[in-house]
Amino acid sequence: MSTCTSTKSCCSVDKVVQPATAIGATTRYKWSVGGMDCASCATNIEKALAVTPGVKQVRVAFATERLVIDLDQKVSPKNIEKTVKQLGFTLKSTDRKEAEEPLWKAHSTFTLLAVVMTLAGTFMYFDPVWGSSGFLVATTLGVLPFARKALIQIRNGTWFGIETLMTLAALGALILGETVEAGLVLLLFSLGELLEGFAGRKAKAGIKSLMQLTPDTAWKVQDGERIEVPAYSLVPGERIEVLPGDRLPVDAVLDSSHGSFDESAVTGESIPVNRKANEKIMAGSMVVDQPVRLTVVSEPGENAIDRIVNLIEEAEERRAPVARMVDAFSAWYTPLVMGLAALVMIIPPLFSGADWTPWAYKALTLLLIACPCALVVSIPAAVTSALASAARFGALVKGGAALEQLRNIRMLAFDKTGTLTEGKPRVTRVVGISEQEDKVLSLAGSLEMGSSHPLANAIIDETKNRNLRFSEATDIRVLTGRGVQGTVSGRDIKVVAPRYIDEKDLGENKSTIESLESEGYTVVVVQDGEAILGLISLADTLREDAVEAIRKLKNIGIGSIMLTGDNRRTAATIADKLGIDYQAELSPEDKVKALQAIQAQNNGAVAMVGDGINDAPALKTAELGIAMGRGSDVALETADAALTHERLLELPRMIQLSKKTASITRQNIALALGVNTLFLLTTLFGMTGLMAAVLSDAGGTVLVTLNALRLMRKECVQVKVL
Repeated sequence: MSTCTSTKSCCSVDKVVQPATAIGATTRYKWSVGGMDCASCATNIEKALAVTPGVKQVRVAFATERLVIDLDQKVSPKNIEKTVKQLGFTLKSTDRKEAEEPLWKAHSTFTLLAVVMTLAGTFMYFDPVWGSSGFLVATTLGVLPFARKALIQIRNGTWFGIETLMTLAALGALILGETVEAGLVLLLFSLGELLEGFAGRKAKAGIKSLMQLTPDTAWKVQDGERIEVPAYSLVPGERIEVLPGDRLPVDAVLDSSHGSFDESAVTGESIPVNRKANEKIMAGSMVVDQPVRLTVVSEPGENAIDRIVNLIEEAEERRAPVARMVDAFSAWYTPLVMGLAALVMIIPPLFSGADWTPWAYKALTLLLIACPCALVVSIPAAVTSALASAARFGALVKGGAALEQLRNIRMLAFDKTGTLTEGKPRVTRVVGISEQEDKVLSLAGSLEMGSSHPLANAIIDETKNRNLRFSEATDIRVLTGRGVQGTVSGRDIKVVAPRYIDEKDLGENKSTIESLESEGYTVVVVQDGEAILGLISLADTLREDAVEAIRKLKNIGIGSIMLTGDNRRTAATIADKLGIDYQAELSPEDKVKALQAIQAQNNGAVAMVGDGINDAPALKTAELGIAMGRGSDVALETADAALTHERLLELPRMIQLSKKTASITRQNIALALGVNTLFLLTTLFGMTGLMAAVLSDAGGTVLVTLNALRLMRKECVQVKVL
């Protein structure tokens, strides 16, 4: 169902940036679409392109204004450009960031109608004949864009779009001699579109600012020289240089010995972060103090900013159940009311001898009221505003379905390391048993080289800090959920959790381990075969906002539990500080089973918050999975939402936002149905006419959109602390 139209009379189509990697016999193209005022515009483009020969898959994202299409390699993209141009929208290459057109220019039909009708009104004051002719000219000029688009939509299967109804109503009014009213109908509807476009721009402003974080060009270092190249041409392995005040165009690893980066736009961290050589820096981060050189690690179109934008686009496809219900309702509602309009026009004149003119006029009015524009827009407007609001405070929700589900959550299950804690443990003590401390640490560090696990990184860092020598490790095997094993200097070295070692093998060391664990430390055992070489204790720290986040969740009726693979004593120490229940020493499979048991107790309304690859099964099992922004790619892809700024305080805000969105959605549905019902009744009783019908349609659409924009206000999602 269409709710708005772009009335551009021309379209400039730029060359496509570049096709993505060919998949089978198709090639992927990306464009930026101009002229979309609401989600229905994106739907109209999708429907038109879906039936275009050669199109295998198409996605139009209103929030990011991007068109992604998989096209048969034998078909020219010019066919796509032609179809979009006929619909009245513009296309430009995704590598060009151009200033947005002024609102008055984007809605040229309204501008034209306003000017011509003002002149016609002036002529009417002096000469009614000339004035009437002026309104006739204005209506004729104004109805042409609607008629053209209505024909295109009918060819693409959309028979009951608002463009069709507006065309019929305006032409019908002209036939009845109501030239002034016909012109005002088009003017008022165009004004409604303009206001809707203004509201839509407000909703998309935050997402657009995100897309503009990465520069268009980069300084590539080649053969010792700096060459300026398009950012999209960079591939992994190439080296770049970024100057102070500039942002990274790609994800990259720092080659310089150190560097200071402002990552606030990406992570929310307000203080510049000092990074060392070989640390990964995300696209969009700004260099602060001195030029740095880096090695590109992200593929074209797959840096941190691109991934967030892609998630936002995918979110539009995951529609809330209530949105699907509204679409199903409007699909039969509009034809039903159109049939009613036909009966209103025919029955009274045929069976009671009434005049055809007044009943035809009422039928035309009903035609305009028939299209439930406000109802169709009510859900996408609220969801888009809510998703933009969430993104602004650091929470990325993947679509309306996940957003709607958030309000039903009654329990949050948390992973420990990297979620409730910083995930950056440090070695606190090394205990030598059958080897010296430094030798124990050196062997463990050699085995852990190349691992990305936080505990492994802590061991490696401590080995480096003590200036110990690393040896080459071979035959490395990850013991899922337990540790790692390999050959170092001809020795069969294992670094494992103590609970996976038989008590008789631990012997006297068991008491030492228990003592360390009772203090909240995580202990790993270094073995040579079955012989114990030594112990390494590590400590992680709670996130600064963890205690406050748990308290705020409790205040809004949300329970919390920690599910961790760590030992019971360490888990108990962390859980005690937070005041929550816990289950410890869980493998990935155990986490899933524990989560299923919790779901059974809470009627399924349980969300999982995690960051690691081992959390992915639980994230998928939960009613809703929430990943930490710096978590593993698998966790981020599996989850339904992500905390991009990694602030746990955003969890209660997300839930409050979901509840507020549900409230706004109910208000919008009530407003849309109420306005339509009111004007249906007043029209049948002869109390209102065409202009009132347009006001009900355009006014209702603007009203629900503005109501949805209230979700963008910060005070809408504040969480009160009792």
